[in-house]
Amino acid sequence: MRLKPLGLIVTAAAILTPIIWLPALDHGKDTLALVSQYMGMAALIAMAISQLIATRFKIVEMLFGGLDQGYVLHKWLGIMAMVFILLHDTIDADMRHLGGQNWLEELAETLGELSLYGLLILVMITITTFIPYHLWRWTHRFMGMFFVAGAAHYLFILKPFKNADPIGLYVSAMCLLGILAFSYRLLPAALRPSRRYKISQIEKTGGALALSMTPHNGGLKYRPGQFAFLSIDGSEPHPFTISKAPSADGTLRMTVAKLGDFTARMHQQTLNQAELRIEGAYGRFERKTRSAPELWIAAGIGITPFMAWAQSLSADNGPVHLLYCVKSELHAAHLSELQLLAAEKDNLNLYLHSSASQTRATAESILQVTGLQTRDLTVAFCGPKPMRKSLCEGFRRNGLPQRRFRYEEFEIRTGIGLKTLARLLFDRVKLPNQFKSRGDL
Repeated sequence: MRLKPLGLIVTAAAILTPIIWLPALDHGKDTLALVSQYMGMAALIAMAISQLIATRFKIVEMLFGGLDQGYVLHKWLGIMAMVFILLHDTIDADMRHLGGQNWLEELAETLGELSLYGLLILVMITITTFIPYHLWRWTHRFMGMFFVAGAAHYLFILKPFKNADPIGLYVSAMCLLGILAFSYRLLPAALRPSRRYKISQIEKTGGALALSMTPHNGGLKYRPGQFAFLSIDGSEPHPFTISKAPSADGTLRMTVAKLGDFTARMHQQTLNQAELRIEGAYGRFERKTRSAPELWIAAGIGITPFMAWAQSLSADNGPVHLLYCVKSELHAAHLSELQLLAAEKDNLNLYLHSSASQTRATAESILQVTGLQTRDLTVAFCGPKPMRKSLCEGFRRNGLPQRRFRYEEFEIRTGIGLKTLARLLFDRVKLPNQFKSRGDL
């Protein structure tokens, strides 16, 4: 899935709207100060939209084309807001013709500094993805508090307009939207739309753990390929793809691999009596029913959405070729179930690719193994980002339009390549020979 242009247009329009009123403001011929004032307003608007995305309301998926894409924008809005704030802080925003400050305006200045340094620290923690998820989630709660401090700074600081003016009302409304969104996320899970489940079966499958769950009351409504947020005994919610097709009894299954602290604990602790809450469902990674050939490529735990797709595959659908890339057969989750489905469904063809005994999977090798042509072919992928990029480029070279290579972001929390950037900078540094000879490296 790709970010919807509508969401980008709405976001850009919201951030740029204050510019409409700027030329009419009395800024005492201090244009730079006016630019600085706008940067502060733009930062608040960007953070307000970011807080709205964090609510996971349905409108987020409608605007941005999937919650995964909304979270990508959420990250970049945070970075953009940080840039705006730094520019606002660097360029003097004080306008001499407005006069001196009273105690309330001085307090607003202090709140602005608090917001600046607090948000700077939290944004760095967010984009530094090697910091553990649970620590990131814990610190991320303060993001809204610093946003509130920034909003108070805006409301009480000296500026070339009144809060009751059109520009003041607009920015204040955006601040209120952000504060309401932040307050909503602080509500206990029981007060937010979620459903209670209990474990009905736990099964080890390959290197993963399959949790089958039954609802206490009504079951979650979802479509094959969607994901939901799982909370265990009041823990922070974590996203997992639902690995079975919808059923009349409301049961669902999530298949969990050891990819972090939370999932490692799930493999170790006894979950039979745990209280589970499910929030969702989310995502737009859905199969488009068609008669033309389809190629599904799963890597590791990326098999989960395709399990639901395969179960819901009907006899009148076109041929489907599923390539399952794993380290070895022992690590392949739900392999026996997939083999049974492939035996039952004439239009489902299963291929197992083991990295332990075969060369790396490429677009060319996949086309050769499956005997497919790129003409009229649709490719769906779920797996690590580096593999996705490599395959996408490979299929493009073989004539597959990019719009027919479908995927969902594998991680909701993403960085900006800090490790790669550091490595590139390190490689470019030319150190004196005397340091190299001493072995200080």
